[in-house]
Amino acid sequence: MGSNLIIGIVIVIILAVAIVYFVGYFVRKKTLARLDEIERRREELFDLPVIEEVDEVKKMHLVGQSQNTFREWNQKWTDISTTAFADLESQILEVESLNETFRFMKAKTAVEDAEITLLNMEQDVAEIRNGLKELRESEERNSLQVQKALDMYQELKKQMRDESDAFGPAYSELQKQLKNIEIEFTQFVTLNTSGDPVEAREVLATAEDHTYHLQDVMDRLPALYEELNKTFPDQLKEIEEGYQKLLDDHFVFPEENFLADIQRVRARVENSMRDLAKTEVNLVEPANSDTANDIDNLYSIMEREIEAKKYVLKNRQIIADYVAHATKNNRQLLIEIDHTAQSYTLNHNELGRVRGFQTEVDELVRRNTSYMEAMEAHTIPYSEVQEFYKDAYKVLDDIQNQQIEIDNDLRELRHGEKVAQEKVENFEFQLRNLKRFVEKQRLPGLPNDYLEFFFMVTDHVEGLNKALNKIRINMEDINRYVATCQEDLEKLEAETHELVDAAALTEQMMQYANRYRHSHPDIKASIDRSLDLFTNTYQYQEALDEIGTALERVEPGAFNRIENFYFNHRELA
Repeated sequence: MGSNLIIGIVIVIILAVAIVYFVGYFVRKKTLARLDEIERRREELFDLPVIEEVDEVKKMHLVGQSQNTFREWNQKWTDISTTAFADLESQILEVESLNETFRFMKAKTAVEDAEITLLNMEQDVAEIRNGLKELRESEERNSLQVQKALDMYQELKKQMRDESDAFGPAYSELQKQLKNIEIEFTQFVTLNTSGDPVEAREVLATAEDHTYHLQDVMDRLPALYEELNKTFPDQLKEIEEGYQKLLDDHFVFPEENFLADIQRVRARVENSMRDLAKTEVNLVEPANSDTANDIDNLYSIMEREIEAKKYVLKNRQIIADYVAHATKNNRQLLIEIDHTAQSYTLNHNELGRVRGFQTEVDELVRRNTSYMEAMEAHTIPYSEVQEFYKDAYKVLDDIQNQQIEIDNDLRELRHGEKVAQEKVENFEFQLRNLKRFVEKQRLPGLPNDYLEFFFMVTDHVEGLNKALNKIRINMEDINRYVATCQEDLEKLEAETHELVDAAALTEQMMQYANRYRHSHPDIKASIDRSLDLFTNTYQYQEALDEIGTALERVEPGAFNRIENFYFNHRELA
C-alpha cells in the first residue's frame, strides 16, 4: 500500500515536469520566431536608401523654410540610425537572454516592447522618406504650376492691352492688380531658384489666387460696363424723352414722381460706375439688376398708358352703344312686364329688378360722361378710364344676362299656362274614363272612402280649372295645383283598379267555393259573410280576404291559382 503511493507520487511529478518542459519549449520556440521576424524587418528597414535620399536633397542646396524642413528630417534620420537602431539591438539581446534562461513571461513582455519600438521606427522612416520626397518634388511641381499661372497672367495682360476700352474706369485698378501679380511671380521665381521651394509654393498659391480672381473680374466687368456706359444711359434718355413727348400729347400719369424716379435710377448708375472703377463687381451686379428692373418698370408705366389709350379709343363708342342697348332692352322689358302683369302674378320682383337695372345704367352714363369730360380736359389717365370701361362691361354683361333671364321667365308664364290648360283637359278626360270604367263593372255599389276620394280629386281638378280661368293667374299656384292633381289622379287610378280587381276576384272565389258549400259548413259561413260584405257594405277587399282565407283552409293553393288565372286573363273578366 505504501509503495504504491510512492510510485503514484513519482509518476505525477514526472508528468508535471514533462508538461512544464513541453510548455516551456513551445513558448521559447514562439518567442524565437517573433525575434526572427523582428530581425528581418530591422534588416529591411536598415537597407532602405534613406542615406542616398538625404544626400540627393542635400545637393539641392535648399535655403530658407525648405532648408529648415530638410534639417528636421535629416536630424530625425540621424537619431534613428544611431540611437534607435542601438536601442532596438539592446532589446533584442535582452529577449534572447530571457528566453535562454526560461524566463518566458518577461521574455514575452520584452519581445512586445521590441515590436513596438520597431513599428515606431518604421513609421518614422516612412514619414522621413515622404518628407524628403516632397522636398524633391516641390520644385518640379512649382515649375508646372507657375507655368500654368504665368500663361494665364500673360493672357490677362494681352486682354487688358487689346481690350482696354471694354473696362472703362476700372482699367487703372486692373493695371494695378496686374502689376501686383507680376511682383508676386517675381518673388516666387527668386525663392524657387534660390532653393526654397516650400516658401516659394506659398507665394505661388497667393499669386495664383490673385490671377484667377482677376480673370473672374475681367470676365464679368465688360458686360457691366456696357450696361452702365451705354445701355442704361440710352434707355433713361429714351424714357425721359418719351415721357416728355407723351406729356406733350396730353397723356396724364397717376405716378407723381416719375421724373424723380428717373433721376434716382440715374444716380444709382453713377454710383455703380464708381464701384466699377474700384472693380467691385459683386456690388455692381446686384445694383445693375435693380437698375434694369426699375427701367423696365418705367417703360411699363408709359406702355400702360399708351395701350390704355388704344383700348379707350377702340371701346369708347362700343360702351356708348352697349349702354344704349341696355337702356332699350330695359324699356322694352318694362313694357312687357306691364303687359304680363295684367294676366299673371309676378312673384320675383321683376319690376323692381328692371328698375334697378335702369338705375345702374344711369350711373354708368353719368360716370361715362364725367370721364369723357375729363379726357377732353386732359385731366385723367387713360388707364383709369380703361379700368372704368372694363368694370362697365362686367356690369352691362350682368344686366343683359338678367334681362334675358326675366324675359325668358315672362315667356315661360304663357307657355306654363298653355301646358296647364292641356293638363286640366287631360285630367277631366281621365276622370270621365275612370267613372265609365267603374260603371261598366256593374258593381252593387262603391265604398264611401273611395267615393270621398273620387269627389275630392274631382274638386281639385275643378279648382285648377277655376284658377286658370281667373283674369290674373298665379303660375306658381297653378303649378302646385297641377302637381297635386297629377298625384291624386295616379293614386285614384290605382285604387280604382284595386277595387275592381278585388270585386272580380271575390265573385270568382265564391263561385269556386260553392262546390264545398254543402260538405264544409265553414265554407258556407264564409260565403255568406263575404256575400254580405260584397252586396251590402261594398267592402270588396274584405270580402275577398274572407272567402280567400276559408278556401285556402279547404284547398291550399286554390287562392293563388285563381288569382294568377284572373290577372293573366283579365280581359275575359
